[in-house]
Amino acid sequence: MIGSGGFGGDNRHTQPMAEINTTPMVDVMLVLLVIFIITAPLLTHSIKIDLPQAGSQANPEKPDIVTLSMNAEGKLFWNDAPLAEIELDSRLAAEAQKKPQPELHLRADKTTNYQQLAMVMSAAQNAGIEKLGFVTDPNLKK
Repeated sequence: MIGSGGFGGDNRHTQPMAEINTTPMVDVMLVLLVIFIITAPLLTHSIKIDLPQAGSQANPEKPDIVTLSMNAEGKLFWNDAPLAEIELDSRLAAEAQKKPQPELHLRADKTTNYQQLAMVMSAAQNAGIEKLGFVTDPNLKK
């Protein structure tokens, strides 16, 4: 029997071979398993980052600014409009009641009498004004 299995004349073994070689498939699966075992701990490692938290708080409104000016003669000006001294207390009291309370900017001529300036500051404090600022002009030459 020279041709014991193939195309030859022996017709007894005509059924196809039913075995599949699974060795290469098992080798590939073992390699993939090793790769996943090595890389799985790397995927769970994380870095802690403190991210800023977004808030939905409204920005506080900036209060209005009221300018109270005094010239060298002691005359008062409320936002550049002339103001009589007898109206000062009522205007300051009305501004102190507003929410948010406006800032009072006090602007005085450099030759203004300190007594007059102290009287205006005292009236603002008695009316309940909480924010008082002084406005100066640093560019004035002596």
